This record gives sequence, C-alpha cells and structure tokens, in this order.
Amino acid sequence: LDNLNGSSRVDMMFFLLSQIEPENRLTSEVMDVRFLNKMHDTTTTLPTPSFMDNETRCGEPILSYGHVEKVLIGGVLTLLTFLTVCGNLLVVISVCFVKKLKQPSNYLIVSLAVADLSVAVVVMPFVSITDLIGGQWIFGRAFCNVFIAMDVMCCTASIMTLCVISIDRYLGITKPLTYPVRQSGKCMAKIVLFVWLLSASITLPPLFGWAQNVNDDNVCLISQDLGYTIYSTTVAFYIPMSVMLIMYYRIYRVAKVSAAKHTIAGFPKAEDEESMNCVTAVLKLQREVEVCVSFSRLLKNDRKNISIFKREQKAAATLGIVVGAFAVCWLPFFLLSTARPFICGVQCSCVPLWVERTLLWLGYANSLINPFIYAFFNRNLRTTYHNLIRCRYRNINRKLSAASMHEALKLAERPDLVL
Repeated sequence: LDNLNGSSRVDMMFFLLSQIEPENRLTSEVMDVRFLNKMHDTTTTLPTPSFMDNETRCGEPILSYGHVEKVLIGGVLTLLTFLTVCGNLLVVISVCFVKKLKQPSNYLIVSLAVADLSVAVVVMPFVSITDLIGGQWIFGRAFCNVFIAMDVMCCTASIMTLCVISIDRYLGITKPLTYPVRQSGKCMAKIVLFVWLLSASITLPPLFGWAQNVNDDNVCLISQDLGYTIYSTTVAFYIPMSVMLIMYYRIYRVAKVSAAKHTIAGFPKAEDEESMNCVTAVLKLQREVEVCVSFSRLLKNDRKNISIFKREQKAAATLGIVVGAFAVCWLPFFLLSTARPFICGVQCSCVPLWVERTLLWLGYANSLINPFIYAFFNRNLRTTYHNLIRCRYRNINRKLSAASMHEALKLAERPDLVL
C-alpha cells in the first residue's frame, strides 16, 4: 500500500474490506475510519500546485523564464543600462571639462544628462533584477517607496528638461538679439533648480499619506489613486508634451518663413523684341542696373543672415526628432498608466506584467537616445565625443576652435551652403 498513491490506496482498502468475514467487519470498519482520517491528514499537507505561487496578493502574475530567456533578457537590459550610462556620462564630461561648451544654454543639456544618468544608475538595475526573476519585488517594503520616488523624480526631471529645452530653443530663434543677453548662468541655474523641485513634488504625496503605493512582499507599484494618477501624469507628461508640440510648431513656422525670405530671385529674362527705340532701351538698362545693385545688396545681407537661417533650420530639425522620439518612447506608457486605475481599480494592476514592463523599458530607452540626438546635430559635441572615446584629451578646445574657423571660411566662400 505504501507504493500506491492516495486514490489507489483507498480503492485497494475497500477491496480488502469486502473480503473480510462478518465477525471481523466491525474491527475492520474501525481501521477504515482511522485510515481515512490518516489519508485526509496526508492530503491536506500536500504542497499546492506551482501556479498558485505565481500570484501575489495583488493578483499580478509572476513570470517564469528559462535559462536561455534569462540570459537574453539580462544581456539586453544590461546593454541598455550600460549604453545609457556611457552616453550621458560623455555629455556631462564634455560640457563640464571642455571650455568651449561651458555655455549657459548647455546647462539644460547637462541637467538632462544628469536626469537620464540617474535613471540608468538608480532605477534601471533594480528594475532589471526584478524582471529577471519574473517581476517579483525582493527588496523589501521600506525600499519600495524610496525606489518609486527616485524613479518618478528622475524620469519626470528628464521629461521636464526636454520641455524647457524646447522653450529655450524657441526663444533663441525668435529673439536672437535680446534672449542671449538674458540667458545668464544664474538664470539657467534657477531654471534647472525649478525643474528638479517640480519633479520632486510629484513624488511627495505617496510619502506623506495622500496616495499610498501598492506595496507588499511581492509587488512594488506606484499608487493607483485616481486623483494622484491624473495629477502625476498630467504634470509629468501631458503638459510637457503639449508645450513641446507647440514650441516645435512655432519653430517650424519661423524656419519656414525664414526659408521663404532667403529665396533669391534671378535676373529678369530678356524681352524678345526685334525693334526697340532708344528711350525704351535706356529705361530698360537703368532698370537692370537697379536690379543688379539690389541683387548685390541681397547677397551681402544673405551672407550676414545665413548663420541665423542655418540655426533656425537646425533647431527645427533637432526639436522635431526630439519630440518624435519622446512621444514614441513615453506616450504608450503614460496612456497605460492613466487608463489602468479606471480599468483595474485602485488596489492593484490587472494589466499583463510583460506589457507593463515592455512599455516601461521603452520609456527608459528615451534616456539612452537623448545624448545621441543632441550629439548628431551639434558639431562641437560630436567632435568632443570623438576625441574622448579615442582618449585624445589634449587640445580639445584648440580642435573645436579650428573646426569653427574652418566652417566660417566655408561659409564665406559658399554663402548658400547649409549644413
């Protein structure tokens, strides 16, 4: 009987009971009752199926990965984190240690790089470990609130800084004479401080009791309170996104008008007349001389304003790519975050864990691409990156000055050249 499972043992026991004589039936019944009680105790102590352990008290399923899947996922997340750290660290080193890049307008670039670097150093490692073990939070309840606060503050600071950069670019294009004068180092430092304080204000309500985070032994989730969700997503994403779209549209219009102004008409075509009297010929010659003079003046003015035109075109292209990348990375995540409390309730999340994690990492990817977008459109940053990666630290400022002089000579020879 010991070699049989529970149901087979019961069947065998009833078969043996049927073969016992009536006078011994009472004793056998007593034995049967004792056996059934023992079987009941044994079955109640059997381990529960594994799928019962894959749910937290919040009802969020815990994913299980094989060895190959863990290696692939871990490799991708580690590479993403490493590239994010390296890219933003290059920005901070370039602006802080290269004299030519120490300009007030680049303070915002440094603030953006610091925010993205904080996401990579403080947030991504813990999310990576949590994802590798299937989504279960293993760092304790106390650290959960700290982690959510750091995650929200760093990501919000990155988004807010992108918004302020778009406003800075717009003012630099529309007010090229007055705005650079007002753009002092102290002013930009105050703007950066305001951005970080506003980002920190979004993290305070769950820490002071307005909206409690979903926090137990297995789950660490930001508060699903309806009021807090609307407040946090609006301030952290929807308002900055709207401002960036408005700024891009206005810069695009300015660049379009500037392009129309720089369109130079050619000389008028000669009239195909076989006969022309002297008076008409003199008037026509005078008119052509006036056209030549005005055309020469237009070329001189165009040569003076070509740098402004190039800056407007570059600002429109840069901000367009920044806004596009920002929307692709963060819009799906914030749409899900806004709709989740209305669909799942305020206690927990009913969205599949793999969907949440995919959209979250897509948002984190924005911290990776930001330094490369600005380097692609900024020749000084490109040159500095190139020298730092190749460990050529000496004479970087001299190389940047030589490159600027080379561009100025090219512009003097070819005023119609647009980079």
